[in-house]
Amino acid sequence: MSTINRSRRVVVLGTLAALALGATACGSSGGNPLDGGASASAPAGGAGGSGSTVVVGSANFPENVLLGSIYSQALKAKGVKVQEKFNIGSREVLYGQLQSGNLTVLPEYNGSLLAYLDAKSTAVTTQDVDAALAKTLPAPLGILDSSPAEDKDSLSVTQETSDKDNIKSIADLAAKAGEFTIGGPPEFKSRREQQLKDVYGLTFKEWKPTGDATANALKDGSIQVGNVFTTDPKIAQYKLVPLADPKNIFGAQNVTPLVYKAGVDATATAALNAVSAKLDTAGLMALMKRVSVDKEDPSAVAKDWLKSNGLG
Repeated sequence: MSTINRSRRVVVLGTLAALALGATACGSSGGNPLDGGASASAPAGGAGGSGSTVVVGSANFPENVLLGSIYSQALKAKGVKVQEKFNIGSREVLYGQLQSGNLTVLPEYNGSLLAYLDAKSTAVTTQDVDAALAKTLPAPLGILDSSPAEDKDSLSVTQETSDKDNIKSIADLAAKAGEFTIGGPPEFKSRREQQLKDVYGLTFKEWKPTGDATANALKDGSIQVGNVFTTDPKIAQYKLVPLADPKNIFGAQNVTPLVYKAGVDATATAALNAVSAKLDTAGLMALMKRVSVDKEDPSAVAKDWLKSNGLG
């Protein structure tokens, strides 16, 4: 789904580089969880019947591990046999293992998955991105229902700035941009400056490379607008306001199950779609605060969320 420089999002969201994650403190398992697993010649997902095992994978950053645990426990609650292979790493490995059937389910981000498969795609809305994926994915793979939850770029301001200047959307910045300093990852200026001018007519007073400290820079007032990602727990912690993007310069990055179709039956499909129906951005951000800020165990956080939503 940039994610997807913010390595947490870039990982599974569409960069082809190997992942050395950062930004929200990504973690590695210290080894390849695929080692010792099902062989490429014998897909773990089987034919998706009641006797087969669904293998749920994840990339090696906290949010994706959390999502993998939510998927895994939701499936188990419906009687599906599950094996977990979390903290795997780069998309090359993840995608290849899914294609071979060694993984059955992976939490993905639809926009960056499409960018990985078709760099020229111009789809930006959830509906259009999912439709393009349905046409682009190879026959063994498919996506299930996308959730409302998105881990994507935003332009954010403080609550004080939003209230004082009546700024609720990126379009509302037009009257104030010339007075404002904007911050984000070092590459944000080169990637977005011209686009913000062309699409929204915005010319900012100054651009600052604030990187992972963007939310902090908004809080201390050294910038007035920042590129903060929508599931960053600091949005709630610092009372930041992600601005609406009516012209969709930041395309959809919905959390979406990517599946090896032969490995998921109707029960598994229904369980995963039920998760997607309940998972939204605010909820995911709250869960990520517990994982990344409070340092709670992702599996315990996943269990609590599933129980509170009647899915566990």
